[in-house]
Amino acid sequence: MKYTALILLASASIALAGTPTDKPAPPAPPPPPGYAPITFFDGKITVDVQEKMRAEVRENNFDFNSAINGPQDASWLLNRFRLGIGYSVTPWLKLYVQGQDVREIGGSRPNEIGTFAAEGDDTFDILKAYVQAGDLKKGFSTTVGRQFLSYGDQRLVGPLEWLNQARTFDAIKLRYAKPTWSLDIFTSSPVNFKDHMWNQSDFLDNDEGRNSIFSGAYFSMPTLVPWHSTTDFYAFHKMEDKTSAAAAAGPPLGFAGDTNFWTLGMLMKGDPKKLNGFDYEMEMAYQFGKAADQDLSAFAGHYGVGYNWLKNPWKPRVGVQYNYGSGDENPADGNNNTFQNLYPTNHMFYGYMDTTGWINMHNPQLNISFMPTPKLKIMLDYHLYWMATNDDAWYRVNGTTTVRPLNAASRSASNFRGQEFDVTAVYKLNPHVALQAGYSLFVAGSYLADTGASDNAHFGYLQVQFDF
Repeated sequence: MKYTALILLASASIALAGTPTDKPAPPAPPPPPGYAPITFFDGKITVDVQEKMRAEVRENNFDFNSAINGPQDASWLLNRFRLGIGYSVTPWLKLYVQGQDVREIGGSRPNEIGTFAAEGDDTFDILKAYVQAGDLKKGFSTTVGRQFLSYGDQRLVGPLEWLNQARTFDAIKLRYAKPTWSLDIFTSSPVNFKDHMWNQSDFLDNDEGRNSIFSGAYFSMPTLVPWHSTTDFYAFHKMEDKTSAAAAAGPPLGFAGDTNFWTLGMLMKGDPKKLNGFDYEMEMAYQFGKAADQDLSAFAGHYGVGYNWLKNPWKPRVGVQYNYGSGDENPADGNNNTFQNLYPTNHMFYGYMDTTGWINMHNPQLNISFMPTPKLKIMLDYHLYWMATNDDAWYRVNGTTTVRPLNAASRSASNFRGQEFDVTAVYKLNPHVALQAGYSLFVAGSYLADTGASDNAHFGYLQVQFDF
């Protein structure tokens, strides 16, 4: 069934997008000053290279216990190398393949991706490999093959570029674009990263019993409201076959069974240039269907407002926001109210220490940013965290791992998790080199004290990235 649906959509996509237009596609916008892409044969062949290194040090990020020196309480170096090659067969047909090699050096975690939260090793493998027909900015186009999926602010669907291996899908995507709106329709299967073997998605791996298929439609219309930078509407569908309790992907905790649910949502963003320096954001998503054989009804919301000093050379901004993800108040009733966070880039939103996802939480924030020079941006973020309900777990950024066991102690504990302070600096040395550094402090709250160790946690990192 899953093969038939993907093949039909692929055939329809290529039929719609695979015919050249009467006029050649418009030339690409000029590259930024100082940037010189690597091209051959009059631009028909392009080569891109990325090298990223990040040194991290973590203490108590996972157990909040200074008395125990666990495998996550250490320092290590993460290295990522990418090499991509693109070939423009015609102005409307492009082939692209990108390989990636990731390594985790030092520390005491096993070098297996996901074990004790390790980013691990994955010897050179295929990250992207797709055929793209049509013009992504005008009319029909389609992209078929291994690719990134990124929608809206990436709260539900994003490539998770912070993670060393990132996230990619084997997917078929059909797009129609006009100057004032665009619509994407896609179906996909997430790729599983495993060292010493070719990475495969559930769709391609005959030994994978989960058979996860993720599909959706995403409509974006920046001009719908005059003072908006975008107004988006989306519908996502996730389907998985029955899995064991130990391998069940995502909450509800401890349940197993077939998953088949929808996520309907919208995103609105105000444009500060049209609102005298003010901006605002609102994203809301509702889910219904089946999650691990339980009836799903869940909600999540993001609401933010800020002010930008547009004429100040430092470009300062001060903003506040509130994030909410529902939790399940009665795990034994056959209904599930735990919001399913899908495939997000959570690292950008709920604290750089990655202690929480958009699940079973209240998260008010204060955000401050400024640019002392055109190349340097500094961001200061303050987070507070509460449980939406103590009858559900505190889920980490990956949406599956929990901070503490769900038991009598956690159910009767305070619902205040704690607070986090983040300081981040990004320096763009030139179009090819970017530096980033950050420090985070998590001050443990009474929920941790009521359920076990409650020592403060620390996280620091230094990153350099080269792009050519």
